[in-house]
Amino acid sequence: MTAGPGGALLVVGDVITDVVARHRGPLAVGTDTAASILRLPGGAGANVACWAAYSGRGDVRLLGRVGADEARRHARELEAHGVRPLLAVDAEAPTGTVICLVDAGAGAERTFLADSGASLRLGPGDWSEALLDGVARLHLSGYLLFSASSRALVADALAGAHARGVPVSLDPASAGFLTELGSDRFLSLVGAVDVLLPSDGEACLLTGRSDAAEAAAELSRHVPLVVVTRGAQGALVARSGAVCARVPAVPAVARDSTGAGDAFTGAFLAALLAGAGAEEAAAEGCRAGALAVARVGGRPPAGGERRETVGTAE
Repeated sequence: MTAGPGGALLVVGDVITDVVARHRGPLAVGTDTAASILRLPGGAGANVACWAAYSGRGDVRLLGRVGADEARRHARELEAHGVRPLLAVDAEAPTGTVICLVDAGAGAERTFLADSGASLRLGPGDWSEALLDGVARLHLSGYLLFSASSRALVADALAGAHARGVPVSLDPASAGFLTELGSDRFLSLVGAVDVLLPSDGEACLLTGRSDAAEAAAELSRHVPLVVVTRGAQGALVARSGAVCARVPAVPAVARDSTGAGDAFTGAFLAALLAGAGAEEAAAEGCRAGALAVARVGGRPPAGGERRETVGTAE
């Protein structure tokens, strides 16, 4: 059974509470640093789903695992963004939390301190073949590869999608975690995906190359379509061992780069499902990424708003 073009997007990934601390200049070690602090919903998988819905995809579903402490809150937040939450509630582990340190004076670059909590306890028991009913595309967050239980779920999901002819995309998620996992092991785990969406740093880490275009080309020998995000330098599209398109970024004044890659991925997948080619979809991804960096937090506006001007700094 192959899902038709009008089918849903199913995202499987992490649902996290972000604590975003925006400071200006270096952290003052051993004493106080003034910051603006917000507690926001996040998680790469959840962010991708929300940006896909914001970009016009009518049926977006998210499978994730959260603690009982914040299950209702996260379900409400996802629904407010037009995403159907399919959340497993963990009675033992709390919802994951990420501290996002954002230097407002250095291009809004961010550093994460991550406690994945319940999100990495997602496992085969949370998966069902019925989750693929009506699904036209499956997207997997790379964070799923960083625990044994969620890797087992990935194997089941890939097998189910392959049996139904559902294409699968994956974003590597974290250069830090990739270093621990190892590039060879990562590539062996993702050999069955159709689209890989790494950042330039992740692509270079996975290939050992220092040039993002060379890394994109090499990765496209393993995966049919590779789209490398490059922040202010746009994106690269590669197939069959060669870069076939260089997509420019949309200019923006950055306030917080948290979730910019997730925004790109969500908009890119929504465009693919609407019938766009890879280059056109990457252009939509770049536009969403520009909107994301102009906002604080990893999510788009909620409540059905579909248009927003790229903002200016505070």
